Amino acid sequence: MTRKLLMGPALRRLREKNHLSQSAFAERLGLSFSYICQLENNQRPVTASVLLKLTQVFQVDLSDFSEDRNRRLLGELDAIFRDQGLVGDASVSPADIDRMVHTVPALAETLVALYQKQLHLQEELQQLVDRFYGDSQQAAQAPFPHEAARDFFNRHDNYFDALDRQAEQLAQDWALQPGRRAAALREQLQQAHGIEVVAGEANTLELRQYDARRRRLVLKPQLGDAQQAFQMATQLCFLAHGDLLDQACADETALADAQTRTLARQGLAHYFAGALLLPYGEFLQAARSMRYDVEQLQRRFQVSFESVCHRLSTLQRSGARGVPMYLIRVDQAGNVSKRQSANSLHFARHGGTCPLWHVFEAFAQPGQILTQVAEMPDGTRYFGIARSVQRGGGSFHAPRKRFAFGIGCELAQARELVYADGWDLQQPRAITPIGPGCRVCPRTDCVQRAFPPAGKPLHNDDFSESLVSYRLEG
Repeated sequence: MTRKLLMGPALRRLREKNHLSQSAFAERLGLSFSYICQLENNQRPVTASVLLKLTQVFQVDLSDFSEDRNRRLLGELDAIFRDQGLVGDASVSPADIDRMVHTVPALAETLVALYQKQLHLQEELQQLVDRFYGDSQQAAQAPFPHEAARDFFNRHDNYFDALDRQAEQLAQDWALQPGRRAAALREQLQQAHGIEVVAGEANTLELRQYDARRRRLVLKPQLGDAQQAFQMATQLCFLAHGDLLDQACADETALADAQTRTLARQGLAHYFAGALLLPYGEFLQAARSMRYDVEQLQRRFQVSFESVCHRLSTLQRSGARGVPMYLIRVDQAGNVSKRQSANSLHFARHGGTCPLWHVFEAFAQPGQILTQVAEMPDGTRYFGIARSVQRGGGSFHAPRKRFAFGIGCELAQARELVYADGWDLQQPRAITPIGPGCRVCPRTDCVQRAFPPAGKPLHNDDFSESLVSYRLEG
């Protein structure tokens, strides 16, 4: 059924803009006074003939009365009232939002504009804090749950000793072997917890679904041995080692929010699963002997490129540390979905990351490992590798996830990585100047800059132009 077009407030704004009374407005349109009153009070819908008269008499744009505009407003207001960081637990129903859009659209537009201004100011403030204090200082705004959970892992250098040691001990007790882990974990879940592991539907996005009532764990059938083992280990952590998850989260006031705590617990369970598949001592020994060759480690442990990169970024056990590495995962749009650093590399929390980083070039050379020596504005140099990866697929219509991963270390430790062979690390043949992100980067001569730095006045000049998009005063 077609929705009736009610546009009383828009008609009232048009009449007042032209300084007309209701009777004069009705006369100009050739309509009765009572009909105009009913239209302005949303008691009658606007017909096509009335819209035609409006365009002929007042030369208005019909898009001003479009339902698409109302739908956009409805969507934007719905997002605003879902933002608990801004409005708390305010209970605003969809019906309330609908009435606001159709009754006082000017107020709805103003509210959306104010919300966008608020987000902009929050970002500007955090960028200034990042610029002057680094990522150890937070602006006085509540972060989003995923940001708070990510900060939680960074504060712990992406290493959780109790979980890691428990996983390592279980891997030894159960004699888990690459290529045969899934069968062993399936047996453990059945014998120790009475949980049956079964294959689910092929055409589903669900990787794992646990039915507590039926004691049944359903896995996506296309998963390989390591992927099945990872999902079973994740569920096992929730079922058998919830105390370790609670212990890891116990003293974290930043995890008081339920959503943030849920994300942190999920990340910790994934950490446990990765540690079970790649036991710390065995993996560290192999990484050192293979000089951190990711592809060799893939074959040795029969896991994905992504899994090896994750594990290399966690080798921070006291007395048995690996090379401290950063880890970053980006998509083709430049969104950073994972970032951890066990060394001094600073990631900006806002405004994206540096486009000169080779992790973005990896999409143009799928499957190839790219190397780079990069220098941050403070002069610290890093040696890193990057490669694109793809997950999903299996059929023409199956969805696929594409990411690029980057890992690396400070240049002083690069010789321990096989990828540095052939590089003169004392005088590298090519050094790429990068930054933490355009809005917080102090470099004034970068031709790739997408945004001016926060808090810096721009140079005004009508008589010259430069490859640098934004030139600064002084």
